[in-house]
Amino acid sequence: MENAKQEFINIFKTNIKREGAEKLLDYLLNQSDFFVAPASGRRHNNFEGGLCEHSLNVYRRFLKNVKAEYGENYAEKISDESIAIMGLLHDLCKVNTYTKDLRNQKVDGVWQQVPYYAYCNNLPYGHGEKSVYIISGFMRLTREEAIAINWHMGGFDFRCQGGSDLSDAFSMYPTAVLLHVSDLEASYIDEKTQK
Repeated sequence: MENAKQEFINIFKTNIKREGAEKLLDYLLNQSDFFVAPASGRRHNNFEGGLCEHSLNVYRRFLKNVKAEYGENYAEKISDESIAIMGLLHDLCKVNTYTKDLRNQKVDGVWQQVPYYAYCNNLPYGHGEKSVYIISGFMRLTREEAIAINWHMGGFDFRCQGGSDLSDAFSMYPTAVLLHVSDLEASYIDEKTQK
């Protein structure tokens, strides 16, 4: 877990230089549970430190997908700073939302109390849009960054169930598609659920 934390910090400090970035990193380090939180309660990376690890996995996949799509001159299309912001920070909405608790579960036919992560959302602002909101409290995002982070869940976003602007967002900003695919690949290929 400490290695993932240090890798995250190194990538963040190396790539993200805009005004407010230092305050955002300070928030993640000292006022949030980002580095110890799970990425989910029951699905991918549902273990201590899973959110940081997931963010790194998405960042790596996103960088790889951007390079595959745009070639070695990818920086003409999207900067390393934008890639780091979108990949590392897309799930800030999960900060300070999971708490350790116990639940009853049958284990080998016997009811036992087992630990799990309970979800307690004190800021019901949505998913991607909540990440944009949190980041924007510290630093400005480009329109492309905000839209990609906002829609990184793609069709899994609950807003899509009643129709949404997802298709327009993906058409206007192909990097939003690449971030969504990177999130899927990290969640379903790179990461495992802990039972």
